[in-house]
Amino acid sequence: MQRKPEGPRNPADQPAIGYEDERHGMPLYEHTFLARQDLSQAQVDALAATATEIVETGQGKVTKTETWGLKNLAYKIKRNRKAHFVMLNIEAPAGVVAELERQTAINEDVIRWLTVRVDEHETGPSVQMRKNDRERTKRREREEF
Repeated sequence: MQRKPEGPRNPADQPAIGYEDERHGMPLYEHTFLARQDLSQAQVDALAATATEIVETGQGKVTKTETWGLKNLAYKIKRNRKAHFVMLNIEAPAGVVAELERQTAINEDVIRWLTVRVDEHETGPSVQMRKNDRERTKRREREEF
C-alpha cells in the first residue's frame, strides 16, 4: 500500500501561486502593461484607473501606480515603435488577477502586458523611475557646461 504525499516535506518549499501569504494576507503581484503610442497621457491614466477599479472591485488593492512614460521599443509590436509603460503593485487574490489579465487582453489599447507574483513590493520608486532621475541629472550637468 502506497502513502499519498501529505504536503511539502521541506518547510522552505513555496506554496502554490494564489495561496494567501501569512505575512500579508493576500498574494502580491506586479502588473505592467504597454499602451499604444498614439494615446494621450490622460487616456493612459484612464487605463490605469480602470485596472485599479477591477482590482478594488474584487476585494484587492493597488498599493502603487507608476507611469514610466512613452519609451522606444526594441522591436515593433502591433505596428508600434513606442509605447506608454505603466506598472501597478497589487495585493489581491489570484482570481482577481486572472480577471484583470482577461480584461487587459480584451482591451485593444494595450499592446502587451505581464503580471508577476512577487514575495514583497519594492519600497520607494522602482528601478525604472530611478533610472529616469539619473538621466535627468546627467542632462542638467551637461547643459551647465
